[in-house]
Amino acid sequence: MEFEYSDKVKRLQRQLLDFMEDHVEPRMAQWRREVHAGTYPVSFMADLKALAREEGLWNLFLPDLRDDEPGTGLSNLEYAPLAEIMGRVPWASEVFNCNAPDTGNMETIARYGTDEQKERWLQPMLAGEIYSAFVMTEPEVASSDATNIACSILRDGDNYVINGRKWFATGGMRENCELFIVMGKTDPDNPDRHRQQSMILVPKDTPGITIVRSLTTFGYDEAPMGEPEIVFDDVRVPASNILLGEGRGFEIAQGRLGPGRVHHCMRLIGSAQRALELACVRADSRSTFGRKLSEHQSVREDLAKSFCDVEQARLLTLKCAAEMDRVGNKEARDLLAAIKVAVPEMACRVIDRAIQIHGAAGLTEDTFLASAFAYARQIRIADGPDQVHMMSLGRRLVRRYAG
Repeated sequence: MEFEYSDKVKRLQRQLLDFMEDHVEPRMAQWRREVHAGTYPVSFMADLKALAREEGLWNLFLPDLRDDEPGTGLSNLEYAPLAEIMGRVPWASEVFNCNAPDTGNMETIARYGTDEQKERWLQPMLAGEIYSAFVMTEPEVASSDATNIACSILRDGDNYVINGRKWFATGGMRENCELFIVMGKTDPDNPDRHRQQSMILVPKDTPGITIVRSLTTFGYDEAPMGEPEIVFDDVRVPASNILLGEGRGFEIAQGRLGPGRVHHCMRLIGSAQRALELACVRADSRSTFGRKLSEHQSVREDLAKSFCDVEQARLLTLKCAAEMDRVGNKEARDLLAAIKVAVPEMACRVIDRAIQIHGAAGLTEDTFLASAFAYARQIRIADGPDQVHMMSLGRRLVRRYAG
């Protein structure tokens, strides 16, 4: 694996770092104030997005789609260090139109959508004019086994009728969220449990959709994106809204989740790296028992362990991204499973150590640490819990080495 980034990536790294330092980090306190006051979009977001697009820092995540979209065409390996930089501030990805779940949703429509679906939904999403939510998890079944999904998507003439209850539909509470990508069962009696599910495009304002509540994660309401619980009650959409065809839901999910896992992991690495840097600053600026925190052996050991953890996770994720580029998502599935387990666990450890070094301040909103820890802990469940990835990876390892 080549560890030296291309000149193009180095240029984008410098641009992003400068943009973050000049325009994003100085607005972190203002972001909190406005969001807590219920103001969204925040007053400065449109200006930052326009500036990012002007500088070519736009849709960086999306490979080889259109020549006229600035910043597209990066491989997974090329995009990975840029996702890390954006991950240093939890909301920064939106400035560059690189925020989840819209990145995965845009890739999904780009790969599997019809020309009509792309024109109706993808183009305004690429322009940053509308947002979307991915609606898969259900409160009434163990969604770690996605074949348990119970939401029904049944054909009725020229329409599909959707009934079910979903939750943790990230992004669904935003006022400018206009599209749900919903996974449910079109063929519940199919003997192949992985051919029972389909994905369908559902406009958020379709009659029969009820937002029950906005869920919290460790008390954080995830504003302004929100993660709502949603009821679909005889929701009727045109049959042309189906993605790729009936029974293709798992196929789409696998294509969607591969790059998304790299994006999540690199953002978490950026978050952990920033937590380590803040811990070093804090340790050198506070004193206990007659000397700086940074002079205590236990603190030095925690900082050293955090450095090792971040570096190991970064290298593993970059290797995974390079392998995806070389052989594809399916052949890189072992490494995808490995990073999905290793990186969120690493981020939880590193951020927790930084919180400890900050003392009581680490529990407050005076730093980003508490919200970053909540995000890292959530990702140990999102896109499949650790146990599912370890079960699948362990099974393949046994077959490979003992079979």
